[in-house]
Amino acid sequence: MVSCRNVLDAPFSESAEKALSTLRIVSGFEIELVASEPMISDPVDMMIDENGLMYVVELHGYPLDKGGTGKIKLLTDNDGDGQIDKSTVFADGLMLPTGIMRWKKGVLVTDAPDVIYLEDTNDDGKADIRETLLTGFALSNPQHNLNNPLYGLDNWIYLAHEPSVATQSYKDEFGDEGEDILFPQLPQGPRLPQNANGRNVRFRPDTPELQMTAAASQFGQTFDAWGHHLLLNNSNHIFQELIAARYLQRNPDLLVTRVTQTLSDHGQPADVYPITKNPQHQLLTTVGVFTSATGLEAYQGGAFPTEFDNSTFVAEPVNNLVHVDKLADDGVSYTASRVYQQKEFLASTDSWFRPVNMYTGPDGALYVIDYYRKIIEHPEWMAEEVVQSGELYDGTEKGRIYRITPTGARSVDQSKGFRLGEASIEQLVDALASSNIWWRRNAQRLLVSRKEKEAVPLLRQMAKNIESPLGRLHALWTLQGLGQLSTEMIKQALTDEVPGIRENAIRLAELHLDDATMTDALVALQDDANSKVRFQLLLTLGFVDTPSVTKAREKMLFNDVQDYWIQVAALSATSLNENDLLEAVLNRFQADIPAYASLVQRLSAMIGRNGQPSELRKLLKRATKSGSKEAYAWQAPILKGLADGIKSKELSSVNYREEQNALVAAFFQHPSAAIRNASLQLLQGMGLPDGPVTLNAIHRAEKMAKNRKLPEKRRAEAINFLALGNPGRDSTMLKELIVPSEPLPVQLAALQTLSSIPGPMVSEYVLEQWQVMTPDVRSAALPTFLNNEDRTDLLLDAIETGQIKKTDIDRLMAVRLMTRRDEAQKDRARILFSEDANNQRQEIVKQYWASLELSGKAFEGKQVFQQNCAICHQIGGTIGTNYGPDLATIRNRQAASILNDILDPAQSIADGFDLWTVTLNSGESIQGIVSAETPTAITLRKTGGQETTISRQDIESLQSLGMSAMPAGLENSIDQQQMADLLAYIKEVK
Repeated sequence: MVSCRNVLDAPFSESAEKALSTLRIVSGFEIELVASEPMISDPVDMMIDENGLMYVVELHGYPLDKGGTGKIKLLTDNDGDGQIDKSTVFADGLMLPTGIMRWKKGVLVTDAPDVIYLEDTNDDGKADIRETLLTGFALSNPQHNLNNPLYGLDNWIYLAHEPSVATQSYKDEFGDEGEDILFPQLPQGPRLPQNANGRNVRFRPDTPELQMTAAASQFGQTFDAWGHHLLLNNSNHIFQELIAARYLQRNPDLLVTRVTQTLSDHGQPADVYPITKNPQHQLLTTVGVFTSATGLEAYQGGAFPTEFDNSTFVAEPVNNLVHVDKLADDGVSYTASRVYQQKEFLASTDSWFRPVNMYTGPDGALYVIDYYRKIIEHPEWMAEEVVQSGELYDGTEKGRIYRITPTGARSVDQSKGFRLGEASIEQLVDALASSNIWWRRNAQRLLVSRKEKEAVPLLRQMAKNIESPLGRLHALWTLQGLGQLSTEMIKQALTDEVPGIRENAIRLAELHLDDATMTDALVALQDDANSKVRFQLLLTLGFVDTPSVTKAREKMLFNDVQDYWIQVAALSATSLNENDLLEAVLNRFQADIPAYASLVQRLSAMIGRNGQPSELRKLLKRATKSGSKEAYAWQAPILKGLADGIKSKELSSVNYREEQNALVAAFFQHPSAAIRNASLQLLQGMGLPDGPVTLNAIHRAEKMAKNRKLPEKRRAEAINFLALGNPGRDSTMLKELIVPSEPLPVQLAALQTLSSIPGPMVSEYVLEQWQVMTPDVRSAALPTFLNNEDRTDLLLDAIETGQIKKTDIDRLMAVRLMTRRDEAQKDRARILFSEDANNQRQEIVKQYWASLELSGKAFEGKQVFQQNCAICHQIGGTIGTNYGPDLATIRNRQAASILNDILDPAQSIADGFDLWTVTLNSGESIQGIVSAETPTAITLRKTGGQETTISRQDIESLQSLGMSAMPAGLENSIDQQQMADLLAYIKEVK
């Protein structure tokens, strides 16, 4: 096992006072210690309630202990010196608690698989009520469990949450993938599918209501002042959910898998600048870039200098720092730009400093929660010697909370001044106009949860407060939460001078669309100067079906047609008439603007998905009709869209004979390669009609396939066409084309068409020719063995007898064999590929240790990358294929760690790059990386970077294989010097 560090060289932990001296904060700010051991230990979240009491979540069990060691501590500052001097165990016996939020007279705590309510009814500082509000969440790797509950501007409670993460080493402890999510006290009440499909969740306990959102977030979430939902994952420190689930669900014919926008303008993952002395990193730690982004906080405390308005702070515990960005408007979303160049807002020289979360306090200070552990990474992705070192829990008795304020700010007395819980109704309403989100959020929550109807007149006055836009905003949502928001007040807010209020007024209007006059008020905003307002308007109007609304939606679409999000918003409408809108697009079509082609393809796919024969025939006729070159630009997208749309439909050839003949003619005669290929793609879904036209077409394709004077791509197209008919009659010819003297595209097309012939013929031929097949043809030939059990048995026989060497089978192929549905085949494959596999891998790794001592040449390494790695990886976002991780993101890791992952990819799987199997209702099985998903669709990225979008309605099962998508066996292609060159190239590229 390669070690990327020497555990014996690790520095010792620092006392809380000494640790404070290791922190470096930017000029203009100061940092002080608020709480530390023994008052607290292992803190991961905190909350200050309306009475000024501080609650802290202690996660002692991370990474592997499920023994119920988690606690909630109640901290108090009795002497008013700003330092915590009393700690009470408010609740214990929690498994792996990850977040806390004030609710009613108690707190909500996320502790997978549950969301728990805790309350102290006798004021002794200890919870005597413990009630499970929600249950069913996955209990997988603790880094990915539900966390950070947050009260939203819209009076929903949001839970950060993402898909369960497969584990190979700790299946017994963390293999629970979750169940239906529900209110256990209301078994007949609302419920979500298993683990909420890995999406964030929002709920209202009182109503009760329970929903999935469209996106997922790893550890942390935040809202900006206007309610925009900002999320993160380990390597992407800030992105925004732009399309809510309710908009996606209303039009099932629109398949969308991109619902978030990455905001960082400085890379993803972005560079970070640690100052750590003797840093301790594990196998998947990516030094110098975000590798563990957590605890995102949109700062709205009102105490920092004005240049920090609209700033977001995020922790990076592996690199021992806190990063800050500035948000700037960018159309419907934002751009996040780093505030400091080549340095961070807060960093430490102490490698045990582990900031994991942040909190804006009632004093406007930014509180930083320091887990303070020697090791923060999970053992799933560590060298075995580190796991066995006994150091996984070093520091579990320690933990700190720091308070950051502008230089010169007075110290805070936690025992005084924060008595919002004792405030009058008037004071609570006034607090809605505070510059500090703590006061606004808690005042709104208290007014709504207490059902303070007496506050309604005051709230209506606040909603008209010309001096406080934020006061107007929170007053509107508070009135909505109380069920007292009138349509007249919403209409008034629709004309507010502040765009953020107009945008929120549109969201509020969405809850009152039964009022006809509300629609007129909304339509009046169609020319609003603000992009976010128009975007929200387009989303909301998607629920309305009137001529004036349809006209307004169309106008807004074409005004911003090049904006992806505007297209999605327009096409998501419940009442969308795809045919009418397509006609409008074609009338305005501009070939030099790609957005028109993408819009045509999306609309055509929706029409294809609807499956109305008359509409399909009409569109097919139009798309195959001969015309000018200008028409080619929109005809090809129509055909491609229809091909996408009919994938899951069963079409009768009798209904489409004329159109099929037109597609055949287009395939052979059309001068546009794009239309020829699109015609073939559509015919693959529709099939060929019976009759002389098809017979003549087959003969013509046979001649083209043999004609070496034709371009190789044209010959390959003709060979692919043969698969539409009865390719068995051409088997002899196809075999003759799979020879080294033929161009590779011709060989691959012939192999694929031969594979479409039922039975084991293709497998028998491949085995006969295996020794003379080139590597590229072998790679294409192996998957043909998986089409049915007979072929797979032949492949396994060949491997067992040595006719095909195990080293000829890459990891992806081995995984597919080891996950066959046929139990006998699965067992045979696992014996072949699992037996001593780990030891063999490690022996190979040891053989390549010598590469670490060789002098590598980056220029030569670039050639090695292009020849061996570019098929699955990019480097620096340019060269190569976007399938696996970008190798530029690992440039700062130790060479030994990179070497280990290259040669033994199964040892650790980077988040988001594990392999999945999707089984369709048709029985077809597809494997790849889930690159994007929403409640209605997923996108699967296959080897080579090709992506397939699949409607969830077409999926029978979706299973994570818990295995890396990266194949092993690179040692068969490169020697030790080439490995040294490759490592040098990876380390050099940025």
